[in-house]
Amino acid sequence: MRGIATLAMINLDASDPAAQARFYAAVLGWEVLHAQDEYAMIGDGSTSLGFGRVPGYSAPGWPRESAPKRYHLDFYVDDLDRGEEQALALGATKPVEQPQPERWRVLLDPEGHPFDICLKS
Repeated sequence: MRGIATLAMINLDASDPAAQARFYAAVLGWEVLHAQDEYAMIGDGSTSLGFGRVPGYSAPGWPRESAPKRYHLDFYVDDLDRGEEQALALGATKPVEQPQPERWRVLLDPEGHPFDICLKS
């Protein structure tokens, strides 16, 4: 089935767009394409992620969300332990609650949004 549009990019809320761009650029190995106080963007040449400043931004506080979750990204890694170690070194944090740590790990980006690292198979 053919749609009426194509995905241009995904934009995510943030209190510090440039910091979020640096974090996800390092996680994905992408380039920071634009970084200002109000907006930042990363990309790999075919896909882009943008980060826009939202006044009064607050993280959802996963797993017991005090504010609504705004997005949830999943990333494939070859090795869960190594992927977790690398993401933590880049500034991610790991909540205590882990639903299925043998299959995926929930981590929080520097703004507090959850993302998963998952094995492909």
